[in-house]
Amino acid sequence: MDTIIIGNQPLPERRAAIARAWRTGEPEAAARLDFESLDAAWRLLTAKRRAILQAMAGQGPLSIREIARRVGRDVHPVHTDVRALHLSGVIDRTEDGRMILPYAVIRFDFTFDTRQAA
Repeated sequence: MDTIIIGNQPLPERRAAIARAWRTGEPEAAARLDFESLDAAWRLLTAKRRAILQAMAGQGPLSIREIARRVGRDVHPVHTDVRALHLSGVIDRTEDGRMILPYAVIRFDFTFDTRQAA
């Protein structure tokens, strides 16, 4: 899987997709990270964290110090941001402790249903 889809797929649809993959034995085409709302997604994917993802894209494993250097920030807040991205599953940690962005594509798929907005 080289793609992660970040979106707001409703829980019943998400459960159905997981059940279908379990039943058929065929993995889903992409990893998913779903949020209750676009606001919840942006709380994780702040501008500074998106800059970290851009700095990591296609670079292979990087130390947190190297990530901080690439984004021009102090290592301590970058460590906090990297930890949040790691705990959410957007980035991975290698055996030697470096961080890696394992996806070639990050796709955003959010639905705003105007019928439910009122």
